[in-house]
Amino acid sequence: MAASNKLASQSDTLEKVRAWQASGKKVVFSNGCFDILHAGHVEYLTAAKELGDVLIIGLNSDASVRRLKGPNRPVCCEHDRAAVLSGLQVVDAVTFFDEDTPEKLIGTLLPDILVKGSDWAIEQIAGAQDVLEHGGAVLTIPLLEGRSTSGIIEKIIRVYSQSQACSGKD
Repeated sequence: MAASNKLASQSDTLEKVRAWQASGKKVVFSNGCFDILHAGHVEYLTAAKELGDVLIIGLNSDASVRRLKGPNRPVCCEHDRAAVLSGLQVVDAVTFFDEDTPEKLIGTLLPDILVKGSDWAIEQIAGAQDVLEHGGAVLTIPLLEGRSTSGIIEKIIRVYSQSQACSGKD
């Protein structure tokens, strides 16, 4: 599927999910900000896709990311983040959500499997209750140690600050 065909509205994503499920495909859902995509994201998404046939990403909108991460985030706008995710072979669909959590979206889509990183307890995962009540599974995937967007941003700031100190510029 071409990357440009992967970004869809929530209603179009729901149609895709129902068609995939009707054809017997197992639908996996994950969500996040995915701001500055890194190796940890790629490894996580690859592991998520291996749990089923189709991987859908619920992507926080820019407004949602700002509320969750602060006024200087996201670094990359929602359409750029969606384009990068859509370019990954393991991702089959991307849809935005504007709320702080994807609970409403998950309750609408009702994927067969809901996944998050192992830094989340199952009972804290938004939408877990709906998925479990509809016979689905909620799983966590181990994260690649030492990889995070926040860590990348901190390193950039540190390197920039050091270069400014060495050059004598303020």
